[in-house]
Amino acid sequence: MKTRLLFFVGLLVVATNSFSQNAKDNAVYNAPVVQEQKLNLTNEWDKTFPKSSKVRHKKITFHNRFGITLAADMYIPKNMSAISKASGKFPAIAVSGPFGAVKEQASGLYAQTLAERGFLTIAFDPSFTGESGGIPRNVASPDLNTEDFSAAVDYLSTNELVDADRIGILGICGWGGLAINAAANDPRIKATVASTMYNMTRVNTNGYFDKGTAEQRYQMRVELSKQRTEDYRNGSYKRSVMNPKPAADAPQFMKDYYDYYKTKRGYHERSINSGQGWNLTSNLGFMNSQILQYAGEIQNAVFIVHGEKAHSRYMGEDAFKLLKGDNKQLYIVPGASHCDLYDKVNVIPFDKIEQFYRTYLVNK
Repeated sequence: MKTRLLFFVGLLVVATNSFSQNAKDNAVYNAPVVQEQKLNLTNEWDKTFPKSSKVRHKKITFHNRFGITLAADMYIPKNMSAISKASGKFPAIAVSGPFGAVKEQASGLYAQTLAERGFLTIAFDPSFTGESGGIPRNVASPDLNTEDFSAAVDYLSTNELVDADRIGILGICGWGGLAINAAANDPRIKATVASTMYNMTRVNTNGYFDKGTAEQRYQMRVELSKQRTEDYRNGSYKRSVMNPKPAADAPQFMKDYYDYYKTKRGYHERSINSGQGWNLTSNLGFMNSQILQYAGEIQNAVFIVHGEKAHSRYMGEDAFKLLKGDNKQLYIVPGASHCDLYDKVNVIPFDKIEQFYRTYLVNK
């Protein structure tokens, strides 16, 4: 009897210790693991566009599910016309792009303009770029950058000023394709605008106008794989040279990029496209996957805006062909080039963009 009692006591001790250890393990696994990084954010107005008196502006941060802290500018309307009568809160829009730009450039202009029209907006720097966190710097990934949009929706959904059922996104240039990709994966995004869009996986894989070959792709992979070895050996990442001064016979769109990113018109010191350059090996991720695979499954509204004379127009039109439903729209801006839709406020169809968002975010 004594032996049996000792046996059961021993089992109880083992079970108690095991339960205690499991509880400790579970506490570790279930504990909050995301602690936002304290970012060094500038307090001065250092945008490439003038500050509006029609909105209130402040800096904010939020994090994505990879634990990277992102920096953003929030624009809060003084115009209350878009506030939901039911909730008393604003419809909201998260904006990013162009690919390689920062929030002080085109995305901030779009965000501020839409805030003037009644929408609470944020323009954010993607992971690893601008004032946002993430190491190494100046790297991109189709998966991670799609996630950045959903992380912005996380933040807006929990903001006390925002109606969580009325959130949209807007992507410019390469972020236009990523915006559509995010909308395919995140039904919380009720309305998506892609302005002057690129499909970054398509252009990295096939080259401009789909003129690349399988052999050319293979040779690029060989070169980039060698670069990985060199980067690891050197302990640093070689970067690309972005938008050098074009030759006289260069394509017009290359001249347009230079005119925006390298002159007073749109230059910003934190912008990859203005001079910092991408890590060369960033291209590998965009060559080995394809966004927009599920664009045809997007049930919420999408509006694609492109310029009539944009070299990238074919990417917007082809993306539109993937979409289904009567809540999808394509508008070609007469006479506009790709970069005209970055900052030319008399060319960007803000009235049409506003009406789209009012239809699907305000009046829904």
